[in-house]
Amino acid sequence: MPKRLLLNCDMGESFGSWNMGLDDQVMPLVDMANVACGFHASDPVTMTRTVLLAKHAGARIGAHPSYPDLVGFGRRSMHCHPQEVVAMVQYQTGALAGIAQAQGMVLSYVKPHGALYNDMMKDHSILRAVLEGVTRYDASLPLMLMATADNTEVERIAEEFGATLLFEAFADRAYDAQGFLVPRRVEGSVYHDEARIIDQSLRLAREGVVTTLDGTEVALQADTLCVHGDNEQSVNAVRHIREALDQYYAAQG
Repeated sequence: MPKRLLLNCDMGESFGSWNMGLDDQVMPLVDMANVACGFHASDPVTMTRTVLLAKHAGARIGAHPSYPDLVGFGRRSMHCHPQEVVAMVQYQTGALAGIAQAQGMVLSYVKPHGALYNDMMKDHSILRAVLEGVTRYDASLPLMLMATADNTEVERIAEEFGATLLFEAFADRAYDAQGFLVPRRVEGSVYHDEARIIDQSLRLAREGVVTTLDGTEVALQADTLCVHGDNEQSVNAVRHIREALDQYYAAQG
């Protein structure tokens, strides 16, 4: 039977009286919840509620640290010294770990958010700082990062820290020939057609490939698939992805 492609989703991104996402609807459909830790979104009460949703749904929880950018939702790059990155990763991971422990849960992984995630994929000094932050906090926590056409360099860097990696692909994003996501500013970079999203998800599960924006095929060996629960349409897409993947794995015996 093929390795099961797990679904992960960014959650807990409300802040005070400001609500974002349909966490209560999407949580039962996913395997892994990436919980915001207060720097780009969330607050202690929201984090607690999200951890409890995951506990009741049987989903794993992971820390979702970012640059300290509430106004920009963590989507703006910041010029931080590597030791600042180490500290901010540890600070946010520790905050969520404490809340999880209070609710009888434990962290399963770390997945950086937004600009920090993108920056670590482009700048190995930032990747090393993130890895140092994670492994010095808890070397057993895997780091989730982007699967590309060639993962050998990030795997080599992870070995320097004795770190485990989880590679993720995206259900609703277009890819380029190197297996990187097409920037959002490019037309067609985000898929809205549900049939196309489900097809990309199934191909990743069955074949480990995606069709790029220019029509070529790229191999992506992913452990997990990122989905979104921002609105009713996206939740419906996640539900149908879940059903399609479950049917596929059931047919494999």
